[in-house]
Amino acid sequence: MMTEEMRLEMERGKKRLLDKYIELNKTAEKGGVLFAGSSLMEMFPVEKFAAEEGLRVTNRGIGGTITDELLTNIGPCILDLEPSVLFINIGTNDLSIPERPISQVMENYDRILNRVEEALPGVRIVMMAYYPVNPDAAPDYMKPVLQIRSNAKLLEANKAVEALAAKYHARYINVNAPITDAEGRLRAEYTIEGMHIREEGYRAIWPLVKEVMMEEMRAVK
Repeated sequence: MMTEEMRLEMERGKKRLLDKYIELNKTAEKGGVLFAGSSLMEMFPVEKFAAEEGLRVTNRGIGGTITDELLTNIGPCILDLEPSVLFINIGTNDLSIPERPISQVMENYDRILNRVEEALPGVRIVMMAYYPVNPDAAPDYMKPVLQIRSNAKLLEANKAVEALAAKYHARYINVNAPITDAEGRLRAEYTIEGMHIREEGYRAIWPLVKEVMMEEMRAVK
């Protein structure tokens, strides 16, 4: 489990990355495609993959972020860039908190979406399903976390995310098939420690993400 020293270092890392984004946003192009969320978004090399195909997107994911923090930092992480298309995946860290029910996570997610729609009328929102985990591919120190953030809990949470998307007339997508094994777990070869995803895993889902992105970009035009 996370020690106090590890927690403090994570908080310092989040602050450094947020400060970096604030600075980058001063000269960043507005009105484009934005990806926002926590570590599973920060680690998605979507800017690299897009650039390989002559496309431009922006990633403002911050590892360790919970929904409360994205609400607090919604300016530099989303609103300041005035995206026309927003891909969002937030809440998995909340699901690792034993005393936080899915309903509370969705209440915060609802507030995030409400803020986005109020500030950016006409923005096209794509809500991504949470990725599965694989406790059998995890080292011992990760197993307690994955008992809380289980695949059963993630499936229940994904149903809630899909319902929330319907409320906001947003698009809900589940691109997990290429990285999911026959037992519904994150494929062992694609995970770092049972939870986070290697670049190869992200590359496996990129074609599906790109297809949706291109459709949404055409809809904006």
